[in-house]
Amino acid sequence: MPQIPNVYDAEPIPAAALEEVTKLLNSADLFRYTRADDAPVSLLEQEFAALMGTKYALAVSSCSAALFLSLEALDLPREARVLIPAFTFAAVPSSVVHARCVPVLVECSDNYRIDMDDFAAKLENADAVLISHMRGHTSDMDAIMALADAADVPVIEDAAHSLGTTWNGRKIGTIGKIGCFSFQSYKMINAGEGGILVTDDADLVARAIIMSGAYEHTWQKHAIPTEVMQKWQNKLPLYNLRLSNLSAAIIRPQLPELARRVVDGRRNHDHVAARLNTHPNLVVPAPLAGEVRAPDSIQFNLYNMDDAQTQAFADAAASLGLKVQIFGQSADNARAFWNWEFLGATPELPKTRAMLMRACDVRLPARLTLDDCDVIAEVLLEAAQTATSAKVA
Repeated sequence: MPQIPNVYDAEPIPAAALEEVTKLLNSADLFRYTRADDAPVSLLEQEFAALMGTKYALAVSSCSAALFLSLEALDLPREARVLIPAFTFAAVPSSVVHARCVPVLVECSDNYRIDMDDFAAKLENADAVLISHMRGHTSDMDAIMALADAADVPVIEDAAHSLGTTWNGRKIGTIGKIGCFSFQSYKMINAGEGGILVTDDADLVARAIIMSGAYEHTWQKHAIPTEVMQKWQNKLPLYNLRLSNLSAAIIRPQLPELARRVVDGRRNHDHVAARLNTHPNLVVPAPLAGEVRAPDSIQFNLYNMDDAQTQAFADAAASLGLKVQIFGQSADNARAFWNWEFLGATPELPKTRAMLMRACDVRLPARLTLDDCDVIAEVLLEAAQTATSAKVA
């Protein structure tokens, strides 16, 4: 078996970023509000809004910060009920709790998307919807928006994993009232940490800007109508969730690389998916109609395998040098809803629980070659064969 490729390292940071970082370090001008209008964070916001086709963007310290600020910007009542998918990362319900709201978990199917029947049933008592396109899998946004708009319930998109994904030609993150993205190291654009939110609503972004940490008159560095910003000055708490110029300098030269990374990531995913789907016990769910994904990892389900075979599969892959994450098999996995003890009693969500117990996750960075992908596919196929052909004690 050829050597297992490194699936954790990101692409090298472009040389242009290194040059800008050196300039910033020499000047020590890292704070976004001390520079003129050409501060790296300000330029990033302008460029990202243009990339997404939105009026406004606000760069902040993380996608979690963006989600929290989005909920705060909606000015929801205390204890507002926010629908979220039961399959998401712990940061999502955490952001709801931080915003003094109540997460309401919605069932997810074995294709990783929300169960629309459960969503419709729970929407009646909801004050907001926070849709996580978890691992880049887009739920039916047409159906979600139709139901939410009819109920006059605002929708926030957690697009941390979905930069570059489209839904019927529309960019994910621009369909709801606010979209939130991540620049954490395992995302398409890598700054180690960082996030950004986009919207076309001047009032929402003005509130988010103030609460992100735009004190006194620093909000004047944002291209938002003055009368809108003045309405909120000194009336909102400052949470100081700003992005630094250093992070923005690392992010900006990667934006032109996004389109190529999306194409390469989709190629890698679809190549491995086609191979895994040849095995009767491995199932890679197909994208929904209208969804064009931008994946940098692959998820698949172990079909007709019991608990012992599931563990044997993971052990066989590990023995061959590839770690496979099975979301529900770890006692502390942050994507298994029953591990979110900070929410209190675990809700009964049998569909999501059953899916997570057999749902597997392997990173496939866009920088991998098809030969690398073949090695990964061979390991997974061999592990599946080992788990299902031998009698497991």
